[in-house]
Amino acid sequence: MAYELKRMEGQTALVTGGLGFIGSNIAHKLVELGARVKVVDACIDPYGWNMANLKGIEDKSEFVKADIRDKEAMEKAVEGVDCVFNCAAQVSHIDSMSDPYLDIDINCRGNMTLLEALRKKNDKAKVVYAGTRGQLGAMEYSPADEMHPDRPTDIYGVNKTAGEKYHLVYNKAYGMPATSIRINNSFGERHQMKHGKYGIMNWFIRLALEDKEITVYGDGSQKRDYNYIADVVDAMILAAQADKTNGKYYYIGSGEPITFMDMTKKIIQAVGKGQLKQVPWPPERKAIEVGDFFVTFKAFSDDTGWEPRTGFDDGLRKTVEFYKQNLQEYV
Repeated sequence: MAYELKRMEGQTALVTGGLGFIGSNIAHKLVELGARVKVVDACIDPYGWNMANLKGIEDKSEFVKADIRDKEAMEKAVEGVDCVFNCAAQVSHIDSMSDPYLDIDINCRGNMTLLEALRKKNDKAKVVYAGTRGQLGAMEYSPADEMHPDRPTDIYGVNKTAGEKYHLVYNKAYGMPATSIRINNSFGERHQMKHGKYGIMNWFIRLALEDKEITVYGDGSQKRDYNYIADVVDAMILAAQADKTNGKYYYIGSGEPITFMDMTKKIIQAVGKGQLKQVPWPPERKAIEVGDFFVTFKAFSDDTGWEPRTGFDDGLRKTVEFYKQNLQEYV
């Protein structure tokens, strides 16, 4: 089933975490669709914010430096918007384990602050929450779907699940239109490349571009989905434009899982540089590793028509080309 995004002239969209990878790419697409865009970001290091991510839409978007934990700032930010793309988060699995209270503060209290602002000031705005595959944990059957039990393996996954449930409770209790997209491994333009705490594909691309060693833990046989960012963005916007998604959460995926080792080799081939190095699993990473993970996106496709349009190799080519031209703005 083919899909087409609706034009958004006359509409205002708010993107929290809008200087980050997913948020900024959503902002670019919203501008392309004719929407007025308000970008909010707390600019907290090392979470991936980058002013360069607004390059090309600076004059067509409004940037507000604000934290989703700030009650007054959120009440002001949500006024008059038609939809909210809630991408603000602490997104490191490792950091959530070493500093769980910060993860709770941002990923639980922050989401509650935003939702309360919407309830008080703008309870008709559609909210799309950026969920994560990490909410599920290890697969008990494959491909995973929305009926699969959630058993997160780290604090990040637990708190992201709580944030999602807050959104769905507000949908049910207050009639506020809200949905969640559980985003899979995603890659593409405008992702931070300063470290590898999250977004491992883009980190590997940087290492390859600098002709450095790329470390793979174990044998790299675990299978994963990888979605190119343009497909993720389309999914988020389709979710905002469809009433059928209200009160639901969805998985999106590629439909073509590949092994971690093959992903790494494809990066080295696409860049033309870089060396592969295999090492044993570090204990702190092994403790939260989930093994194979890939999903079916049938439920979301049935409700919106979404399907991935960019294959892994084509998306990788586009990503490498972007960073060859813009690497210095991301390292």
